[in-house]
Formats: sequence, structure tokens, C-alpha cells
Amino acid sequence: MPLSIDVVIPTYNRSVLLEKAVRSLLAAPVPEGLIRRILVVDNNSTDSTASTLRRLAEANPGVVLAIRERQQGRSAALNAGIRAASAELIGFIDDDETVTPEWYSAIFAAMGDSDLDFIGGPVVGEWEVAPPPWLPAGLPGVLGLVDGGREIRPFDADYPGILMGGNCVIRRGVFDKVGLYSTELGRTSSGLLSGEDHDLYLRLLGAGMRGSYRPDLEIRHFIPRNRVTRKYFRSWCFWHGVSMGSWSRTHREPVPHLGGIPRYNFGAALRGMMAMLNRSPGERFGGELELWNLAGMLYGRHFAGRKKPSGPS
Repeated sequence: MPLSIDVVIPTYNRSVLLEKAVRSLLAAPVPEGLIRRILVVDNNSTDSTASTLRRLAEANPGVVLAIRERQQGRSAALNAGIRAASAELIGFIDDDETVTPEWYSAIFAAMGDSDLDFIGGPVVGEWEVAPPPWLPAGLPGVLGLVDGGREIRPFDADYPGILMGGNCVIRRGVFDKVGLYSTELGRTSSGLLSGEDHDLYLRLLGAGMRGSYRPDLEIRHFIPRNRVTRKYFRSWCFWHGVSMGSWSRTHREPVPHLGGIPRYNFGAALRGMMAMLNRSPGERFGGELELWNLAGMLYGRHFAGRKKPSGPS
């Protein structure tokens, strides 16, 4: 029997970028033996997303399907796509990404005849403006970039990162065992909360699921100029910390803690303070961001939900 995949794209008010994402999935060659559909989840967009999806669906009947999810948030939109999927495999990309021509072939080669439960791959930036000199080298996750190297490697305790939801494929039956994305985590229209990918990744590993990083499963991620600012980086790191601090209330890591926070986060903040004395702009700003992350973790662990913080500027 042929292998099937439903590719889920959550979207919110990015109709132009969304169309590029869908067209890249339509243009990429599909190997014989693989059947694909594209499920776009419109998460209450107010721009021209609805008409764009209608046009794409009419031009590609049975291939492009539009889904509406009323609950706001990336996690809720992803879950709506998972529930609507019927294929053996569920792929995920974001609405500001495009796949390379080899994307489907990489999926078929990895998942077509193996016992892998999930795969992920590199995310390469397409920059609207040149990267600034203050850009920290060690924080690619802020911009959704992934570089796990050019070798196939397992997702395990030695992998230096997590499975990023912007470029991954998971067998549909896996969600019956580990559950869906946490709607308590993840970005909404009003905030930069995150952590939903981290939470799912830990559940995948905890359930004994087998995953593999595949360097040929590559996508391109558009990085607009408004994300290449110090303000955006500060906000992202603070709210990521809030997410992880809130998550830590019910998920305690098996490591020493201080004030309810894993002690290594204080060590990272201390090293960040030292890095702020460095001559390199990237090192200095990266050190500052460690402090924003710790501040967010402390707020998320002890105060989130009681009052709304102003956040960094």
C-alpha cells in the first residue's frame, strides 16, 4: 500500500507568506508510492487568508483543504490539523516557510520502510535584511532556525536541541500514545509564549518513541526585519522563560533546583553577566538575553497567571 502524508500548516494573518508555503508543497516532487494532502488551519485570520485558501483549494481539489479553528493559539491550530488528518504520517511546517524540492523524497526515504516514529530536519533562514553584528550565535531558536549538522543522527539525550514543530513528520498513531500539543503553551495573537515543541518532544522521548534528525529534510524560513531587533529577542527570551517557568510547576526536572528553578539556569545567567563584559556585540547581547530568560522563568514559576507583566522593551 502507498504511504500517505497530511501536511499541517497553522496560519494567522499571513496570506502572502502562506500562499508561498502552500505553493512550495504543491511544486515539490512527490515520489511514487507517497500520497500527500495539505491541511491549512486558519486560526481566525482577518486578512485575505480565507479567499487565498478558497482559491488554492479550488485549483487543487482534494489536495489543499482549509480548516477553521476558533480557539486562538498555535497549539490549538496544530491540534485541529492533527484531528482532521487521516494519513499515516502528519507533517508540519509553519506559514512563513517553504520546503525544498527534496522534502517529500526525504520523508519517503526515512519513513517509508522503517520503524521510526518521527523525524525532523534543518531550518535555514531567508533574511529580509542582513543579520546584524549583535546577533547571538548560540540562540537560533529565537528565529526558528535549526542546524543539527550534515549527518543523520538520533533524537536522544545526546542531541543538542529538540524536535522543532516547524519542520517535522510524526506518525499519526503516535499522538494516540503521547497526546496532542499543550494548549497551555505556545504562541497566541497576544503573546510570545512558547514551549509547546519542548513539551511534546519530552513526551515523545518519555514514551520511548524513536526519532531521527535528517539533514535532507530541509526547509527555508522567512525572517522579516521586525524580528531582527533587540526588542524582539528580549521579548522572545523573556516569554520563553515564562513558558518554561510555568511548565516547571507540574514538570520537575531531575536536577538540583533553587527557588523552584533548575539551578543550571542561574549558572547560565551568571555566565551571561560575565559575557556582557566581552568585546563581541553578539557575546554581550547573548549574555543579556540569559538574564531575560531567567527573569521570565522566575516570573512564570511564581507569578504567572496572577498579574500580567509588562515584559521587556
